[in-house]
Amino acid sequence: MRIPTVLAAALVLAAPAAAQKLGARTASPAEILGQIAPADPEAEMNRIAAAAAAHPLGTLENPVRVGGPEGARAYIARLRCADGSHPRAAQHGRGGVGAYGTVTQLYPLDCGGAAPGRAELVVDLYHEEHREDRAPAGFTIAPR
Repeated sequence: MRIPTVLAAALVLAAPAAAQKLGARTASPAEILGQIAPADPEAEMNRIAAAAAAHPLGTLENPVRVGGPEGARAYIARLRCADGSHPRAAQHGRGGVGAYGTVTQLYPLDCGGAAPGRAELVVDLYHEEHREDRAPAGFTIAPR
């Protein structure tokens, strides 16, 4: 298939502008490597956690960090509704990519007539080393 002459000329004329625009958005190899393997991973995690803390706990912007599905179940088992009861957890689903760059799980929680009523809890399963002792808004958490 032949490209019409007018279209070919337009592509040739637009190519430098497109390349210049693309070049302005790309990172250097050193920047890319720094994103893949930061020089100080612990400092990078602390930076991300500090930025996430500006958002409510249990949201996509600040997911609850736990170690795997067992950690999620253990964390939810410690949550309490305003009347002291355990929230009922429905089947979880994908929550999207969270603040830490990993896929999260979304757990629908239901306190029935007690506050906070129905809520959605976003959990990041990829944090074996972290133990969360805070509760999302409207809940309290039992000690371990």
